[in-house]
Amino acid sequence: MRRLALPVGLGVAVLALAGALYLAARGWRPSASDYQFQGVDVSDANGAIDWNAVKAAGADFAYARATQGGDRDARFEDNWRGIADSGMRRGAIHSWSLCRLATDQANNFNTTVPKADDALPPAVAIDFIDGCNDRPSRDVVLEELKRFIIMVEAHTERPVLLLVSKRFEANYDVTSALDRPIWSAQNFFPPDYAARPWRMWRASDMRRVDGVEGPVNWDVVTK
Repeated sequence: MRRLALPVGLGVAVLALAGALYLAARGWRPSASDYQFQGVDVSDANGAIDWNAVKAAGADFAYARATQGGDRDARFEDNWRGIADSGMRRGAIHSWSLCRLATDQANNFNTTVPKADDALPPAVAIDFIDGCNDRPSRDVVLEELKRFIIMVEAHTERPVLLLVSKRFEANYDVTSALDRPIWSAQNFFPPDYAARPWRMWRASDMRRVDGVEGPVNWDVVTK
């Protein structure tokens, strides 16, 4: 029986440590002394949000997904209005699809997101999405992204942020070809996969804050 006691006790200790680490990860965010401006980015997957509670939890700004490919985010209008009503700065995100033409995607975004003097620069989230298996050549992808950027910047009068995933960057090397501010994503450790230094960092996709049911993406802006 004594021989079993050590493994069982060790297993309990490992589980306890894992639980503690998980709880710590849920509450973690980068230091405010290193990153003065911090916020969230959301989509309809986050459900209804109490934006006043999110602001009270330390968010200075929020990005809301407006569109994905040719579709609209079901909660964008509520989020867009709620962010503004809370007093936070707001921005809109388009999720890129390799299965839709750039002109269709840009027109979808431009007709969904109203022009607003207080808006942050628009962002395009560039990743492989479920339901789209197309893999065009790099030249085609870059030309399409350039067309999208030109159309969205003409509408918003602001430079587009490139929220490029690590796996998409590894396949298409987008950030070396498109001279726009970069928004990189990697949990807990500052990312270095882009060709140029990032301006924004999605530091966690598992942070828990008041006002949002479940995990939310937490972002910071470099100095």
